[in-house]
Amino acid sequence: MTTGLPPFLGSEHPPVAPNEARFHVIPAPMELSVSYGSGAANGPEAILRASDQLEAYEAGSFPCEGGIFTASPTLPQESERANPEAWLAEIENAVGFALDSGAKPVLLGGEHTVTLGALRAYHRRKRDIGIVHFDAHADLRDTYEGTPFSHACVLRRCHELGFPLVQFATRAYCQEEAVYRKANPKTIFAMDAEQLALKGPPSPILPKSFPKQIYVTFDVDGLDPAIMPSTGTPVPGGLMWYSALFMLREIAATHDIAGCDVTELAPIPQLHHADFTAAKLVQRLMGLM
Repeated sequence: MTTGLPPFLGSEHPPVAPNEARFHVIPAPMELSVSYGSGAANGPEAILRASDQLEAYEAGSFPCEGGIFTASPTLPQESERANPEAWLAEIENAVGFALDSGAKPVLLGGEHTVTLGALRAYHRRKRDIGIVHFDAHADLRDTYEGTPFSHACVLRRCHELGFPLVQFATRAYCQEEAVYRKANPKTIFAMDAEQLALKGPPSPILPKSFPKQIYVTFDVDGLDPAIMPSTGTPVPGGLMWYSALFMLREIAATHDIAGCDVTELAPIPQLHHADFTAAKLVQRLMGLM
């Protein structure tokens, strides 16, 4: 990932100072543990560049008119770039800076492990939030391929911080993850993709006991590969665009989205629509905040 990246939606909104921005967009090009297709490190740059093609007017409003500060990429020192903890520390610092500035962080991954860095910032500040997770995978393994910081383990690490979790559109997970869900029935709730397809979203869409402030983490492979082919671990049977937006709107109608991330975009050269879809998803999440 290069430096000197364009700001998010810079074609429509001039960048503002960190303490004046409603949103801090934080590129996090971490890619240490991808286990199938590669390229997630290029996702943040692709989203930023595609955002120049977005319209400022979106869904009947101007969701970014409160101001956007686009941070520099969260890069550890060169000697530390093979160390997941170094990446997570940089991400935690950037998200913490956004929160301390009174802004809402919008993290652009990178592999899904970046979410742990963000949630550590909320945990350090004792924020009472719940995690709303869109993904083809449960990401609840204890370790994967020799590391507890794999993208396949990230929601387990976040749940262990004490945050309750709702998972939507999951459709590829192992027995260990199913057992972990069953062992935590009061703090992990799931609506798998097949259930969503056959029954539709639950009503209310989030459990009544769920915290009113939430963090939305959206792995783009939660979408169906027909509209999101540019990801390292695509799985058929995912959400289509308007189904995903309907669920996000229903969630935002009753809960305050305190921050979000969009992860696992692995751009394919000359396949622009997937990059644009991810950028538009980021903008819609900002509008819902």
